[in-house]
Amino acid sequence: MTMQDIWHLPDPETQPEFYADVPAKRLVAFVVDTLVILGLSLLVVPFTAFTGLFFFPLLMAVVGFAYRVVTIARASATWGMQLVAIEFRARDGGRFDLGLAFAHTLGLAISFGLPVLQVVSIVLMLTQPRGQGLSDLVLGSVAVNRRAAM
Repeated sequence: MTMQDIWHLPDPETQPEFYADVPAKRLVAFVVDTLVILGLSLLVVPFTAFTGLFFFPLLMAVVGFAYRVVTIARASATWGMQLVAIEFRARDGGRFDLGLAFAHTLGLAISFGLPVLQVVSIVLMLTQPRGQGLSDLVLGSVAVNRRAAM
């Protein structure tokens, strides 16, 4: 990220409240979202004539990808993120649109496919001032505590 990009996002030194406890909230949101994705996937199984049970992990991955793209594109946060009052912001400080939601979700899917990338992402979230994961760094986005208007 360039200095110009950083100017549009809350500064972790002068506005630490935007980043307080965000990594822990992201973990809670991830668990909630995984449970929602599991439930949605179980609802889909009967519509596959129960053959979805034979490829259930793949079905969960597809349902999860769609769930994340749709919820992030609509509210700049998944339902789990909304529950813990965090949301994504783009490098310009704006909310995510469909393209950015897709790109961020694709980055997450790639990280799940290559566990070493997921470990790197977690380490980055725990050590960076803005708590950005690997996909966040690549896209210039951040997860912040929600407020009424930004």
